[in-house]
Amino acid sequence: MMQVRSQGEAIEGEVTTLWYGPVEMRNARLENGTLTFEANNINDWDNPTQTWHVAMQDGKVRLTGKIWFSDIDETGHKGTKADARARAFQFTQLPAMGAPIPGKLAPTPPMGWSSWNKFDEHIDDATVRAMADAMVATGLRDAGYTYVNIDDGWQGKRDANGVLQPNAKFPDMKALTDYVHSKGLKIGIYSSQGPRTCAGYEGSYGHVQQDAQTFADWGFDYLKYDLCSGEWFYNDRDTVVRSYYEMGKALRDTGRDILFSLCEYGRFDVGEWGRDVGGELWRTTGDITDDFETMAKIGFDHNGKPSHAGPNGWNDPDMLEIGNGGMSAEEYRTHMTLWAMSAAPLMMGHDLRETSPEMLAILTNPRVIAIDQDARGVQGKAVRKQGTSEVWTKPLADGGVALALFNRSDAPVTMPVSLEGTGLAKVGKVENLWSGETSTSLPASVEVPAHGTVAFRVSR
Repeated sequence: MMQVRSQGEAIEGEVTTLWYGPVEMRNARLENGTLTFEANNINDWDNPTQTWHVAMQDGKVRLTGKIWFSDIDETGHKGTKADARARAFQFTQLPAMGAPIPGKLAPTPPMGWSSWNKFDEHIDDATVRAMADAMVATGLRDAGYTYVNIDDGWQGKRDANGVLQPNAKFPDMKALTDYVHSKGLKIGIYSSQGPRTCAGYEGSYGHVQQDAQTFADWGFDYLKYDLCSGEWFYNDRDTVVRSYYEMGKALRDTGRDILFSLCEYGRFDVGEWGRDVGGELWRTTGDITDDFETMAKIGFDHNGKPSHAGPNGWNDPDMLEIGNGGMSAEEYRTHMTLWAMSAAPLMMGHDLRETSPEMLAILTNPRVIAIDQDARGVQGKAVRKQGTSEVWTKPLADGGVALALFNRSDAPVTMPVSLEGTGLAKVGKVENLWSGETSTSLPASVEVPAHGTVAFRVSR
């Protein structure tokens, strides 16, 4: 809906959408019979202001512009005041922040699988069951992967009482959760605090407590809560924090243990407050894609602050792309090592039924998983950078240290190896995390493949 008011030459108004709510027209002016104005496009960080046009064609109103990455071209008609009242956006009141509600369900970074990277919104009951079956059959469950998570695309409409229903792709959510639980696994679901989810489905706006109870009644163990619409009113730290607190408290009030995953892409220094709203993990960046450049930029350059991470609260650099085919095996080993050194959640994102032996070996490497899942819960960090080479260390619960050498360049490099930055004065045992070879000393140097890594567990 668009509302326009004029006084003399001054023009003002709003465009109201289910995605954003009412958005103010700025710099509105008439140009050759067409109304032109700017509006904030908050999701698109690179292009936050978009130009919109309104024209009369054949007695109808044509509105063109852009919301997020979608081009809008809609035709409507002149309405009445009654139409405006009927279509007015219904705001809800966010609760005030109460006492912190720190989580307890993730003493180590969560491990599992999520549907989005491979299936986008095209996920269904049969596929989720197949992923659970594959997680067991491949040994991934026994390697530590626990969660089978449904991302966006499952939602239908609300019934007469406002209860959110699944769409036809998910005929019986309780039966699905029972099936996944019967495999010795846990299952997760997805929503947004906005009116719409990222893929345009029904969000939890105005139904937060109701949806939390629905998820609990269905038997879910995990919720990813994605700030994907409503940014016009979730536009500052206070409103974003309170929107997550509202759902965190609602989940806690159900009485069911539901792990809470915050996804607001690192805005407003989420690691500072994620625990207080009940979050056990929080996204720190935009979405990952299946290429080395994006993975490296997220993992090396935009990693969350190590001081924010620890038991029951983890920086989340997004899901694993291992097995989706966009990177080489060497690059996927770097991906796995970097996430493990970062104490990051390990959420697979490929079709588990198509896991090759090589990819399975990467995903189930017990030495690398042990670094990620170390009980001390320290997030590793770079202690030395030189050009495209980086050396990372991660203190471990047994007093040892994980030491990883990364080569971001397109050619092999020889890198020196030392105890610098490890906090160790001497070495008792050295284990290569990928070859499994052991020694009583570190090599003086190693050759690290292009886009590759060499990593060790160093014990006292």
